[in-house]
Amino acid sequence: MTRKTDARARAIATAVRLFRIQGYTATGLTQILEESGAPKGSFYFHFPRGKTQLAEEAIDHYVEARIAVLRNISADTTGDALGFTRQIFSTFAAEMVASDFQYGCLMQNLANELAALDFELTKRVAHGFAESTEVIADHFKGCGFGLARASSTAAALVAALEGARTIARLERTPAIFEALADVSVQRWAAPKA
Repeated sequence: MTRKTDARARAIATAVRLFRIQGYTATGLTQILEESGAPKGSFYFHFPRGKTQLAEEAIDHYVEARIAVLRNISADTTGDALGFTRQIFSTFAAEMVASDFQYGCLMQNLANELAALDFELTKRVAHGFAESTEVIADHFKGCGFGLARASSTAAALVAALEGARTIARLERTPAIFEALADVSVQRWAAPKA
């Protein structure tokens, strides 16, 4: 009888956390194994292609969680572009504060590091950004935005969020999220006059 363990889930969760804090190249398998408590043999059983396969699954896990957060915010603010925008910035700011400004975006960290190193992982990260942007655009379309406006507003919002995380980590304050929420409400998400 085989024994079920949570070694796979712990390795993925540890990789997500470490990739968000220190990036891909600074995170070694030894650190992941030590911090997750996963035995080396178990690790290679679950991830026969090693760190690359773990990164693929960490990206997928992170994107799935991010999409769930965005969908929940969308459901809470149905038909309300302004409330949706404010709540996104507020949620991401709260996450930064809760992590003591350690957590960056896993996708942003990997995109910055891997673009020249690993085409397949980079493609997976790009797909994650596209999915996130699509969820945001869909909300704006539900608020009466035309397709082009919904798409461009969503792309600008995603870019602003990624930049805000970087600035918040450097300044150790969520103030940038508040500033962007004010600007976006005035410029991007406000109803057309």
